[in-house]
Amino acid sequence: MSTTSAPEPAQQLRTRRPLRPGTVAKNLGALLLAAVFVFPVYWMFSSALKPAGQILTKDPVFVFTPTLDNFTKATGVANFWTYVTNSVLVTVGAVVLALLVALAASFAIARMKFKGRKGLVLTVMMAQMAPWEVMVIAMYMIARDSEMLNSLPLLTAIYFVMILPFTIWTLRGFIAAVPVTLEEAAQIDGCTRGQAFRKVIFPLLAPGLMSTSLFGFITAWNEFAMVLILNKDKTAQTLPLWLTEFMTAFGNDWGATMAASSLFAVPVLLIFIFLQRKAVGGMTAGAVKG
Repeated sequence: MSTTSAPEPAQQLRTRRPLRPGTVAKNLGALLLAAVFVFPVYWMFSSALKPAGQILTKDPVFVFTPTLDNFTKATGVANFWTYVTNSVLVTVGAVVLALLVALAASFAIARMKFKGRKGLVLTVMMAQMAPWEVMVIAMYMIARDSEMLNSLPLLTAIYFVMILPFTIWTLRGFIAAVPVTLEEAAQIDGCTRGQAFRKVIFPLLAPGLMSTSLFGFITAWNEFAMVLILNKDKTAQTLPLWLTEFMTAFGNDWGATMAASSLFAVPVLLIFIFLQRKAVGGMTAGAVKG
């Protein structure tokens, strides 16, 4: 008797499905879209490394000898390191405060039943959708009347309020996705509610914490309108205003501007590359769960 032998593993690996025209079209479209988004970033970094005479030319220059003169000029602006310090302080301070408050608020919304809970959720959503730029005049009047103009703590508080609604909304979804039975089991084993949250729920919130931290960092790091109106003193300004230092009476110094923009974008790019997998998953999961 003859038996039919199973196909060899190597033969199974070599068997591939033929590419469909729809799949090829989608891949080509994705590559084209990626090129459209990546090219401006490439042009920014390449312009930052070009000599001054090769930036504004009739024909684009793709092959050139890199130079760091533009970066030297950008970092040579007065108070540069003050701008860096101020940006780091207000951004990190706002993100940390938002995470601490949002953890408590999102836990209360997801786990506790209280009067006005739905109204609170609706208020958080409305605050997230509100354009904060329309509040600039009101913020200025409050800062002026309370003598807090050119104040980094006030700027940190404003950024904290700006990123808090999104942080609460996202973390609420993650907490709601954690089974209540895990928390109850920890309490049966002798944990208090706070200990159950710290030992059981908090470790499961890593993707949500990363995604909200990334969003908050980008929002506070890039914010321009508030600091422009509230902090006129050079020693109380942040890096977004540093980018305006390269406008002259004869136009923009594009080499220094591109170098400054590259330096300004590097922290965000590094953080996104480091957190991209968990951050993207965290944003989508926290938006639909609960």
